[in-house]
Amino acid sequence: MKNVPDPELGISLYDLGLYYGCEIDKEGNVEILMTLTTIGCPLFGTIQEMVTDEVKRIKGVKSVTVELTFDPPWDADKMSNEAKTALGF
Repeated sequence: MKNVPDPELGISLYDLGLYYGCEIDKEGNVEILMTLTTIGCPLFGTIQEMVTDEVKRIKGVKSVTVELTFDPPWDADKMSNEAKTALGF
């Protein structure tokens, strides 16, 4: 999932700290819990599709569900040092 960039920032969603969890069952069904940097971001559909497409490339994955949450809210402390450096923090 580290290969999926934010469509506006070009920085990995992983490095931005937007993934909160990922569960995989024995049948190859993947559930991803993630957030966005802002509530109401109009790009969630695009991001959801990008994440789903990337995870489906993994051998054995049968289905992908991406759930959006804002609890807890995202903040800049969730970013990796690499993302902070790229964004000038």
